[in-house]
Amino acid sequence: MQCGLFDHLDYRYEPPVRTYNDRLALIRAAEQAGFRAYHLAEHHGTPLGMAPSPSVFLAAVARETRTLRLGPMVYCLPMYQPLRLLEEICMLDQLSDGRLEIGVGRGASPFEQAFYGVQREDAVERYVEALQILRQGLASDQLDYAGRHFNYQAVPLPLRPRQARIPFWSAPATTEAQSHAARAGMNIMVLGSTQRVREICAGYRDQWQQTRTERLREQGVDDEPLIGAYRMVVVARTSRQAEALARPAFAMWFEHLGLLWKKNQATTPFLSIGDFDTASAQGMIVSGSPARVRDLLLAQQEQCGFNYAVLELAFGDLGHAAEMRSLDLFAEQVLPAFAALA
Repeated sequence: MQCGLFDHLDYRYEPPVRTYNDRLALIRAAEQAGFRAYHLAEHHGTPLGMAPSPSVFLAAVARETRTLRLGPMVYCLPMYQPLRLLEEICMLDQLSDGRLEIGVGRGASPFEQAFYGVQREDAVERYVEALQILRQGLASDQLDYAGRHFNYQAVPLPLRPRQARIPFWSAPATTEAQSHAARAGMNIMVLGSTQRVREICAGYRDQWQQTRTERLREQGVDDEPLIGAYRMVVVARTSRQAEALARPAFAMWFEHLGLLWKKNQATTPFLSIGDFDTASAQGMIVSGSPARVRDLLLAQQEQCGFNYAVLELAFGDLGHAAEMRSLDLFAEQVLPAFAALA
């Protein structure tokens, strides 16, 4: 059982340079504490994400760390020129000395896609083509591809990745997406309630067993996949202190999450976690003393069967001092319990 760090890098009503520097300090501390990886979201035109170009921030992370694996979660492929992204991926894998892991997806927001001129009806097809191009380009020193949206003829690829096989990640929301991720040998990250995490974990393991002979699996992970559960976590000396920090921070983060939907007078798909109490009851946010957080996360792991806890320790207006204390307490009194599960 391992732990990773997840990040939206949402806006904090301060100069972004301060947020970036504080977050790099948190990431270095997470590496020292024994976290496995750092996963960064991508968003556009919204305070939910101050890393609209994940590659830029991940390049800084690569130079600030030595062992921590890192990567986007996810690159929103319909909005990319795949050849340019392919070259960035190779650069990042070299800069990190082979520590890159690539999360890919369509993107959750049609409004963000529209900013880039991507029509909703084209998003899936653009995603499929872009992913094919990435896989082909990572396995060859020349790119040839003919599709509806992208075409390349005899493009030299002199810059190669450091790793012979870079792990891919997905955040599948449907059975079809789970099947695709399993056939392609991807690790997955699951969002939502404990019940939803349990269902997807079980379904994905079944899909993984059923697709072992798929040709694409040869480009995927070697053995069993990482099945990650995303959770927002705040740890303090007492549960009352933790809730006092987590409640307003979650409210600010959720406001950022739904801002574009509200602006466009659309119903957000995230209504089921619309307040702190509901998100806590569903298990998506876990706050409390070290003992309480440990017990709640271990109970979720036992119920759901995930083998990777992906934790967002910095969000909303928590503040750098609070999130660093939260990480310290987690590392000292919670992480050893997860290590014991291994």
